[in-house]
Amino acid sequence: MESRRDFIKKSTLATAGLYILPSHVISGLGHKTPSDKLNIVGIGVGGKGHPNLTGMKSENIIALCDIDWKYAARCFNDFPEAKRYKDWRKMFDELGNDIDGVMISTADHTHATIAASALAMDKHIYCQKPLTHSIYESRLLTRLAAAHPKAATQMGHQGSSGDGARQVCEWIWNGEIGEIKEVHAWTDKPIWPQGLERPTEKAKVPSHLDWDLFLGPAPFRPYHPIYTPWNWRGWWDFGTGAFGDMACHVLDPIYRALQLGYPTKVQGRSSMINTECAPNLKR
Repeated sequence: MESRRDFIKKSTLATAGLYILPSHVISGLGHKTPSDKLNIVGIGVGGKGHPNLTGMKSENIIALCDIDWKYAARCFNDFPEAKRYKDWRKMFDELGNDIDGVMISTADHTHATIAASALAMDKHIYCQKPLTHSIYESRLLTRLAAAHPKAATQMGHQGSSGDGARQVCEWIWNGEIGEIKEVHAWTDKPIWPQGLERPTEKAKVPSHLDWDLFLGPAPFRPYHPIYTPWNWRGWWDFGTGAFGDMACHVLDPIYRALQLGYPTKVQGRSSMINTECAPNLKR
């Protein structure tokens, strides 16, 4: 029979053991130790980047970067302890060793530049769609991701992440609706101005906006409020139009369900076009 002294000794050891459990065990009990949290920085936090970071708030949001501090004010207020930057390059220089992951939700034309720099630093990346602004940039990021396999990467692709997309695939794979011969896909976009020529009137750059940093790799053009925030999507130097904005959502389930490869032929129809802006036609 166990003595009272032995019982107390074993009980004490068992109790003490609760305080030295490995962190992964504690995490499994619903508690995440501070050492298990990722240090995440957000770049482009005034628009979609704000809810993206809200979804990551269980981690350490250590810094926020945006070229328009007025547009980003709500996100700044939600993460008051995060350091604030306008230039992501300066943020990488100052915090590089402390960063685990990077959330990118800038205008399309700067996605690849930022993502490539983060990959070169072996940082994990969550980048909003469209992943890039050109085919060259897509191929560049593909090569960099292969060269840095320790970096986990994900594209923000809500239209392909829901149950509905998976259900469509299962229906087609199970033959529920028979042979697929034709597919129609559509969107209500654009809901921003398109089919425009470059404005000629002059405008003063607001104090809360760094116009040069917004331009980034794009050719220089004078500031005008028609470009940002939001309306950059319709301008070829900054965005990819409604097709770049929505095709990844509405066409990706089709590609997955029908297990399609590269297209053999593409034909387009449009309203009047110009070299500055995506066309007006909604079809």
